[in-house]
Amino acid sequence: MSDAILTLEGVYTNIAQYHILQGVDLAVPRGGVTMLLGRNGVGKTTTLRSIIGHWRAHQGRILFDGTDITKLPTPAIARLGIGFVPEDMGIFADLTVEENMTLAAVSGPINSARLDWIFTAFPPLKTFWKSDAGTLSGGQKQMLSIARAMIEERKLYLIDEPTKGLAPAIISTMAKALKDLKDQGASVLLVEQNFAVAKALGDSANVMDDGRMIWSGDMADLGRDAALQERLMGLSMETH
Repeated sequence: MSDAILTLEGVYTNIAQYHILQGVDLAVPRGGVTMLLGRNGVGKTTTLRSIIGHWRAHQGRILFDGTDITKLPTPAIARLGIGFVPEDMGIFADLTVEENMTLAAVSGPINSARLDWIFTAFPPLKTFWKSDAGTLSGGQKQMLSIARAMIEERKLYLIDEPTKGLAPAIISTMAKALKDLKDQGASVLLVEQNFAVAKALGDSANVMDDGRMIWSGDMADLGRDAALQERLMGLSMETH
């Protein structure tokens, strides 16, 4: 795909004796939100962690914006313009919200216009700017985790289950912030279990099962085809 910002070609990743990724092919178009969907335990998080270099792909290639990043260390991959929001949030609980954000702004001082946008998207971060991150609620910690990835403009954002376990009001806040990011022209690869959020945000979709991609196409097509959802992911949307 000529307009892909990220391409995985036949990627295999083992963790200990487990063969997690078994020949993953993936193309992430530039300037849109690509959903990575599938049941629990099929390899979605491993795919993101293989891209960012936390876990090393031992076969296949990962190309980002024309550069082969398969063997690069994580800091070098991040410097090329990839932001990563892990499922476990990755914030520093004993530092303030401000210190967490300052550490995430690796290129220099925080851009004030960017920070104003983040405060608009996530008002609690302004309220608790001088508070220790460990004192935030679960939803506020998730906001901080995403804000840390957004504090600098990245070419690609990898985001792992940003709405997991959150209350509906916070899910709505999160979805709006991600839509703002999309409207700015960002490229996003998003793992999401909330199918309503996936339908609202996604441009394209890829479905995984057992360490492989089993379906790729438009999110809108998947969103309107209940039989396909059931076959690929065991979703019965009619009952929700």
